[in-house]
Amino acid sequence: MVDRYSSDFEAGEDNTQVFGLDIHTPVFLISSSLIIAFVIATLQYPEIANEWLSNVRLWCLTNFDSFMMVAVNALLIFCLALIISPMGKIRLGGDSARPEFGRLSWFAMLFAAGMGIGLMFWGAAEPMAYFTGWAGTPFGVEAWSNEAAELAMGATVFHWGLHAWAIYAVVGLALAFFTYNCGLPLTLRSAFYPLLGERCWRWPGHVIDTFAVLATIFGLATSLGLGASQVNAGLTMLLGLEDSLNSKISVIILVTFITILSVIRGLDGGVKILSNANMFLAASLLVFVVIIGSTGDVGSWIAFTTEHYAKNILPLSNSVGREDIDWMRDWTVFYWAWWVSWSPFVGLFIARISKGRTVREFMLAVLFIPTFVTIIWMSVFGMNAIAQAQAGIGSLADGISSVSLTTFQMLENLPFAEITTFVGILLVLIFFITSSDSGSLVIDSITAGGKLNSPAPQRIFWAVIQGLIAGVLLYGGGQYALSALQAGTVATGIPFTLVLLFISISLFKGLRSSLKEDRVNS
Repeated sequence: MVDRYSSDFEAGEDNTQVFGLDIHTPVFLISSSLIIAFVIATLQYPEIANEWLSNVRLWCLTNFDSFMMVAVNALLIFCLALIISPMGKIRLGGDSARPEFGRLSWFAMLFAAGMGIGLMFWGAAEPMAYFTGWAGTPFGVEAWSNEAAELAMGATVFHWGLHAWAIYAVVGLALAFFTYNCGLPLTLRSAFYPLLGERCWRWPGHVIDTFAVLATIFGLATSLGLGASQVNAGLTMLLGLEDSLNSKISVIILVTFITILSVIRGLDGGVKILSNANMFLAASLLVFVVIIGSTGDVGSWIAFTTEHYAKNILPLSNSVGREDIDWMRDWTVFYWAWWVSWSPFVGLFIARISKGRTVREFMLAVLFIPTFVTIIWMSVFGMNAIAQAQAGIGSLADGISSVSLTTFQMLENLPFAEITTFVGILLVLIFFITSSDSGSLVIDSITAGGKLNSPAPQRIFWAVIQGLIAGVLLYGGGQYALSALQAGTVATGIPFTLVLLFISISLFKGLRSSLKEDRVNS
């Protein structure tokens, strides 16, 4: 226990019980009011909302691109420094704490935490987008060239690899340390105790948690909107259903309804069962594509992807003197904002499953295990898509017609296409539901003052709100729905990056204090 950072405040101390709810009044009321106001305004004035969202996205990307690049690089360097520093030996929960989960289970949950709809949506689409120049190419290389293929794989893993997981790792480690070692509530404001002291439980803390709620819900809404687009595209290909805005919103309504049922059943009866089923389906689809689609090339593809990720990680991390500035803003800076917006959600989940791990073990696993899995997944799906395009096979021979369709267009050129397309749709749907359910749990915990067990209606409320935001962003964005979803993420993710930098400072102060105390006691 780090006495210097202990507090008499308890989770839910300032909560209000009303209408069967158990809420931390300032955070719940402010965040829910802002979100509901946004939903109503977007539904009332969709064209104005689309224009406003587009302008916000452009302004943020233009003015904060260098800040985001430098900030995320700094977070990764900080994480790597913790691995080799003496602070790495600090154990989450104290010297006597032991892990609640075995390493394999822990690794599997780390994989599930920050991946899902995104990997299904972008596994084939992102490498193809860079290879064909669908939305520009890294460093402005010639599309459809061998160099474009190399950079396509390197840049894709760059966006899903170490940098992304460093963002999650900082938040996850801070929440775990200040909760398990300092006895503070499992909520984001606790990570600021070394900087703010008891003011964490007053308005400065309310602002931090409100920011976390807004960032998380817009990040989740973006993923849910992408998921709805891909499900609709898959159903269009499989059953010939109309690919329209109304169809996508119908998918969101259906999934939100199923999410509510999952919430009512609870973690063990709902999201746990769905998560296990999804992991099995994802592994089965991956193995199928490896055996049937890769024709023995998967080993060389993984080596190819790893080589060009390592070769390009430093050039892609640099924002100075780039000729591909528009590509960097539209892809890299957007991804960093997206991961930042997901960081309270994923970070809190990782913190909950990591008690008993040392800081060094935590960082090594959170940074490298998901990155390794990402390399395999992107190599199998991305290289298959590029190989089909290069060989002139199927729809991908003409490039990308729709990013939502790309994975299914890759699968249609393999045996049993109808079955694999159905499995792909099912995967996205279940990822959709589990992300919404888990996100509702995390947001509910924050808006309940750090309490882990609150009434089910509160999680139902947040599940409905996530569906509403995804739906109205699609509706408000019209034909530019993807840009509208991205704008919501960028607008909340970029300012929240500043919060993460302060969390890093606070975490360093807390770990250093703990290390000094251990030396004194020994």
